Amino acid sequence: MTALDLALFHVPIQIKERTFRSKEELTLDYTDTELRASYRFGREGILFLSDLVKDRLTRQTNRNHALSVEQQTMVTLRFLASGSFLQVIGDTLGLDKSTVSRVVDSVLDALCEKRNEFIQWPTNLSQTKAEFYEFAVFPNILGAIDWTHIRIKRPHHDEPSFINRKGYPSLNVQAVCDAKGNVLLFSSSHNVCAHMERNGNWENGILLGDSGYPCRSFLMTPFLNPNEQHHRRYNRCHVVTRSIIERTFGRWKRRIHILHSEIRMDPKKVTKIVMVCGILHNICIQLNGPDVAQELVNEDVENGNNYNGQQDGRGIREHIVDTYFNRH
Repeated sequence: MTALDLALFHVPIQIKERTFRSKEELTLDYTDTELRASYRFGREGILFLSDLVKDRLTRQTNRNHALSVEQQTMVTLRFLASGSFLQVIGDTLGLDKSTVSRVVDSVLDALCEKRNEFIQWPTNLSQTKAEFYEFAVFPNILGAIDWTHIRIKRPHHDEPSFINRKGYPSLNVQAVCDAKGNVLLFSSSHNVCAHMERNGNWENGILLGDSGYPCRSFLMTPFLNPNEQHHRRYNRCHVVTRSIIERTFGRWKRRIHILHSEIRMDPKKVTKIVMVCGILHNICIQLNGPDVAQELVNEDVENGNNYNGQQDGRGIREHIVDTYFNRH
């Protein structure tokens, strides 16, 4: 063995020091502006959400590096707010991908259990109608309805069912919102119309939908080729009033960026994510205040309940036009 060999033989082996992940980024010790930039909620909102899910997430453990309920909530919010891959979220926060996946699943499940507390049909129907009436004097409206596409990866099973008319796979989500932009009903199927068929009529209140929907007794659509002035006036007020659902989808997707990107998960899990995003949207409105004034609007607005004609969509639509938009 040469001198060089001996020298190399005696070089001490560098043992990489074991390091633990840092939790410094998963802390509430930031300003509300900084927290909202990363999590879409300030300190109050994160604590509110953590309190909602704490019973489900609290675990008895002696591990030195277990995540608190607040940290689990923040991991999930970061995932939803950024739209990044689980691996990227883990790298950013110093967590294993498997840990991020387990945390996100747990928080999503816990929030889904709370959906009936935050996504619900209005109880004060008169106030809801009056708030819609303020937009463009369109009477008796309880909600605006529309569909939106959430892009997903190509599913392994039943792929043709998820390919939309633009040629890419998506989850087609239907929602109804109120005049403040709160999501009232949420479905990736036709459950919304089924609900209205059971509960909706001219006296109880109706929905506004675009021309992609059929005109029904509980759902008013625009005239396709309006020739009369009062029909055109009806259409203008219809568009102004119904546009709240389009603005709601826009705010919803801007607030929670995962809805903008392709969600690379199976449709069942995407459905859960979409539901949670709807819950978070409504909680944001609840905590940060609605876009319209909070004081009660005039509930004495005449909402046109005196209709004794045939209970079909076209008949009710003509009644609305003649009563409210036909200026003699």
